[in-house]
Amino acid sequence: MAQTRGRRRLTGYWLMLPGALWLGLFFLVPFYSLIAMSLYDPQGSSLTGYDMTWHFANYVDVIQAYWQPLLRSFWYAALATIACLILGYVLAYAIAFKAGRWKNLMLVLVIAPFFTSFLIRTLSWKLILADDGWIVNSLQFLGILGDEGRLLATPFAVVAGLTYNFLPFMVLPLFASLDKVDHRLIEAAGDLYASPRRAFFKVTLPLSMPGVIAGTLLTFIPAAGDYINSELLGSPNQRMIGNVIQNLFTNQGDYAAAGALSMTLMIIITIGVVFSIRRVGTEDLV
Repeated sequence: MAQTRGRRRLTGYWLMLPGALWLGLFFLVPFYSLIAMSLYDPQGSSLTGYDMTWHFANYVDVIQAYWQPLLRSFWYAALATIACLILGYVLAYAIAFKAGRWKNLMLVLVIAPFFTSFLIRTLSWKLILADDGWIVNSLQFLGILGDEGRLLATPFAVVAGLTYNFLPFMVLPLFASLDKVDHRLIEAAGDLYASPRRAFFKVTLPLSMPGVIAGTLLTFIPAAGDYINSELLGSPNQRMIGNVIQNLFTNQGDYAAAGALSMTLMIIITIGVVFSIRRVGTEDLV
């Protein structure tokens, strides 16, 4: 019996081995390389090479130089996450409680945008929000926008693009939580003379909090590091931190600053995630 148990344990480890090797090769090794890169001598270049000098001042330098796009990235990501939460909760609630036999079809429609390239989806918003597009023309006709008003190359366009592209990341966790809510609990709240509004805030919303937390994290984290939406839908005034990192890596060849800025972004996001999980309690995420 003991021998059989030992074999079962070894089987589990062997099954974990491919995933562990994959993570080690494509996550830990690049992550170590990024940490080392962030501590290079800032006087080096892609032509002359870099020396490892453990230059921790790189972190202070990049924060001082790029704090504005860093804060702008978190602001845009927060706005997009809030918009996704509002829109996604309504959509997930409708699918979970009202869709009936159309539930599976509506879920397919939620993930249908993933069948198209991220780049193409963002470019489509560039056409929709174009200065000569029907949305701008309609808003100008209604007097909401002035004759010279525009939506493209504005913070609104960037946040709209982020909201659209990352909305499914919010909807799916919310649906998973709402779909598991026992309808009898909501009926019991009604039997105890709770209004539909009170039943929602006292029963449905608390039970769906794991989905809210998971969706918020899955939306905010990639949105904060995104650079495609601000590149295609914004202007230099809407540059996010991802644009700065991409420019430092590919155009300027400043690997030390790019590595330090990448690590700074990861550290801030990691601290925020840990704080959020500790704040709500890990039991809510199970």
